[in-house]
Amino acid sequence: MLFIDKPFVVGLTGGSASGKTLFLNKLMNSFQSDEVCLISQDNYYRHISEVPTDKNGVHNFDDPRALDFEAFEDDLQKLIQGQSIIRQEYTFNNPVQQPKLLEFQPAPMIIVEGIFIFYSDIILDLIDFRLFVEAKESVKLRRRIVRDARERGYEMEDVLYRYEHHVSPAYEKIIAPFKEIADIIIVNNNCFEMAFQAISMFLKSKINDKKPV
Repeated sequence: MLFIDKPFVVGLTGGSASGKTLFLNKLMNSFQSDEVCLISQDNYYRHISEVPTDKNGVHNFDDPRALDFEAFEDDLQKLIQGQSIIRQEYTFNNPVQQPKLLEFQPAPMIIVEGIFIFYSDIILDLIDFRLFVEAKESVKLRRRIVRDARERGYEMEDVLYRYEHHVSPAYEKIIAPFKEIADIIIVNNNCFEMAFQAISMFLKSKINDKKPV
């Protein structure tokens, strides 16, 4: 299928464990594989030796300095220009997880995801439609405990420490203010179906606009 013009770039952010991945998976499944490309900021964290540490020597992945914004900005611009990119998956140093080699193909719609995607003015200027996923603190903490144990191999004590000293402060000081520039705020405490249906219909219309007559 052939498409025309610049791709429509969607940016999705929100607090850690707010449910961004669940929303994105549902959204991706509503489009054809050649219609949309998803690129996540999670794969642009720096090597563990370059990730900043707190006063107790614990690596802080909720500090913007932990991310390679230059590489992320460069790859996003390449996708927008119609170039394919390859990136090694970042596994957050999980010893039992073998990183994959990820390939991203240009598409008429590009979805950019990550907790700090609005932090960079360069990335922000490339985004056409801004989404913010919100959830209660207690809901996010519960999801974070389950996810970090399953996907990253963190012990409960480690998860709670990071949430109190890294995740929550970063959300309040850096991420939450981005709600003011979001086009839509998705409340995801239990269900986001109504918001999903409206956003999905809107994005499908953008895809159709790019199809040749």
